Amino acid sequence: MKNFFTVSILSLSLFFVSCNENASKKINKENLQIAKERDSEIKLGGSKLKFDKTEHDFGIINEGDIVETVFKFTNTGKSELIITSAKGTCGCTVPEWPKQPIMPGETGEIKVKFNSYKKPNLQQKQIVLITNTENGKEILKIKAQVIPNPNLKSNS
Repeated sequence: MKNFFTVSILSLSLFFVSCNENASKKINKENLQIAKERDSEIKLGGSKLKFDKTEHDFGIINEGDIVETVFKFTNTGKSELIITSAKGTCGCTVPEWPKQPIMPGETGEIKVKFNSYKKPNLQQKQIVLITNTENGKEILKIKAQVIPNPNLKSNS
């Protein structure tokens, strides 16, 4: 019982001592300024992507074909658009995107290549864009019906 009493007193002491810190002293002033600037930009209206299409169907292609399409877009927002990355769901889908900021009203394009080697039958792939839009990411889709090549041993 004596140990329980001692542990209880130590626990309460620790609780009261740890609560005396002022949380406002721990705020990094530089981070606060960055957050204020970001918030004021958001109030102006962030960047927005408007695509001419978000899906593309290559139709029927032969296994081993390399096909390509372009997704055109416009920044319809009020601040510059930055696409930080674009990745396909597998190595057979390779996107190319503008690395420089796209200003409001300007256009750009995402070029996507699909390599159907060892990818027979229906193929559906996604390209995920990481952006500074409100959503934070945008998704483009491609698909193709790939006629199998009997001379190739497939992975899928």
